[in-house]
Amino acid sequence: MASERSNIEDQLLVMDAQDGDAKAMEKLVRRWQKRLWQHAFRMTGDNQAAWDVTQQSWLGIIKGLRKLNDPANFRAWVYRITTNKSIDWIKKRKATKQISLEESQVHQHQGQQEQKDIGLRELLEQLDMRKKAVLSLYYFEQLSISEISIALKIPKGTVKSRLHKAREELKKLWQEHFE
Repeated sequence: MASERSNIEDQLLVMDAQDGDAKAMEKLVRRWQKRLWQHAFRMTGDNQAAWDVTQQSWLGIIKGLRKLNDPANFRAWVYRITTNKSIDWIKKRKATKQISLEESQVHQHQGQQEQKDIGLRELLEQLDMRKKAVLSLYYFEQLSISEISIALKIPKGTVKSRLHKAREELKKLWQEHFE
């Protein structure tokens, strides 16, 4: 019930912000800043990157808010923007990383041997971006399959498939590290 009320308040704030109400936009930022940062952090695994991604996301949100046709889709829309900005950051980081594949494999093997007490966050970091995004949106942000479909611009069946595959891979990683 509180969630439904919160969604209605968000929709009203979105409509006011679309009409140019700066206070409504400030309220949206206050209501969503922490959630978007947490999602960005889960995606990037980096505190500073999460702040950078969140800032970039807000720039995109503010710029595109007037184009959002249905305020009811605000939640999925802001997560799509934040997910895309996170993926951009991850791709950029990978492109600039100067570690050779061989060094990376040696480091990964040593890390697995030395650190059996790995946490859930570290296990999530081992998943590819698409699986991590689906798991994060579903479990941490509690978006429905339909909302994730909107957020990631993929069919509901693809969301279900990725969610299933991500769960299976996460389960396998969990068993390798904890059993």
